[in-house]
Amino acid sequence: MDLALKDKTALIIASSQGLGKAIAEKLVEEGANVVITSRDSEKLEKVKNELEHLNGGNVFYQACDVKNSDQIKDLVGETIQRFGTIDMLVNNAGGPPAGTFEEMTDEDWQHAFELNLLSYIRMIREVLPSMKENGGRIVNIASSSVKEPIPGLLLSNTFRLGIVGLTKTLAQELAKYHILINTVAPGRIATDRVASLDEGNAKKQGITREQMEESVKKGIPLGRYGKPEEFAAYVTFLLSEVNTYVTGQTLLVDGGMVKSV
Repeated sequence: MDLALKDKTALIIASSQGLGKAIAEKLVEEGANVVITSRDSEKLEKVKNELEHLNGGNVFYQACDVKNSDQIKDLVGETIQRFGTIDMLVNNAGGPPAGTFEEMTDEDWQHAFELNLLSYIRMIREVLPSMKENGGRIVNIASSSVKEPIPGLLLSNTFRLGIVGLTKTLAQELAKYHILINTVAPGRIATDRVASLDEGNAKKQGITREQMEESVKKGIPLGRYGKPEEFAAYVTFLLSEVNTYVTGQTLLVDGGMVKSV
């Protein structure tokens, strides 16, 4: 199936590793121009070189702290200057620290708000003028916690739900500009973030990370963690020209783990 992504331009946030990097790989393979970003220029340079070896679309990187509104404006402006437009935006951010309600300070709450919700809002605001001219696709990465809160991840549970509300509302407002926006919520995908969470939970229970992982897998009907490239494939479809009628939705990619309707 031709996804009609050749020469389209995608801006992918938090893409020097994990899910963001996997999405970048898929889009480059489809011939899209891809702009990757994170705070770490050295990692970005390495990923850029890896992506260019795929012999697909053009790759550009620029470091950006998504908690800084000025850096967001610079990133979007540079992307448009280089490629003329932004057709696709993937909002993504690392998860906030784990912990219970009584452990969280005002600073913890503020940090999580700025990283995991306000950054999405700011990024969408900056790309809108470009997308309103020719239409576009936006995917907001959240978490399976939007359907079933995850114990010990209070900050994530709170602000990821905000992403769903943002997406659903903007789907109504942006449809007239032919902008489709959706939320994609990963379950247990084999990334460094998930490995770190497993490590932390294992220590609390006095078991190894491997034992913790096997315990979690028992609650996943498919019996395994997802692969980043599997997750990226679903995101790529929603970003593509093949997706013409799906907007405002929340798609779980979790191997059947979440039991809620």
